[in-house]
Amino acid sequence: MSRNSRVFACAPDDVFAVLSDGWLFPSWVVGAARMREVADSWPRVGSRLHHSFGVWPVLIDDATEVLVYEPPRHIVFRAKGWPMGEAQVDIQVRPHRDGAVVRIQEEAVAGPGSLVPPVLLDVALQLRNAETLHRLAYLAEGRASRPTDETSAHDEGVSE
Repeated sequence: MSRNSRVFACAPDDVFAVLSDGWLFPSWVVGAARMREVADSWPRVGSRLHHSFGVWPVLIDDATEVLVYEPPRHIVFRAKGWPMGEAQVDIQVRPHRDGAVVRIQEEAVAGPGSLVPPVLLDVALQLRNAETLHRLAYLAEGRASRPTDETSAHDEGVSE
C-alpha cells in the first residue's frame, strides 16, 4: 500500500473545495485525461464521476465512486479502470500549523494491478501520488478562501 503526504499552505476546507469539484478531477489526478460526466450528487457516498485516463488517442474510460465522505477530513474513492483493474484511494486531511497536512494512500484491489507484487507497485504509486499531491496543493492553495503569499512551492525550491 502506497502512502504519500504533503503539507499544504491552506486550510483543510480549501483542500476539500477542490476534492468536492468533480470537474477538477483530471487537473490533480495523474493519469486522468478528461472528464465525461459528474453526478449531481458528487461527492456524496455512492456518487460517481466518469473520466478517461491515458493519452490520446489511447484513452480508457474510467469511473470513480465515493465510498467515504467526511469533509473536511476524509474521503475514500474506488477507481475503476478496466482492463487495468480497480484501486482504492484514501485521502485524509488534518489541520497543521502551516495549513493542512494531506495524506494519500492507494492500493490495487482488483484486476491485474492487484497481482503486481506490492513492492513494485508501491514504487510507481509513490511517484504518481507525489505528483498528484503536488497538483492538488497548487489548486487548493490557489483557490484558498484566505490565500497567502506562501505556497508549498517554496518548499520545492521554486523561485518567483
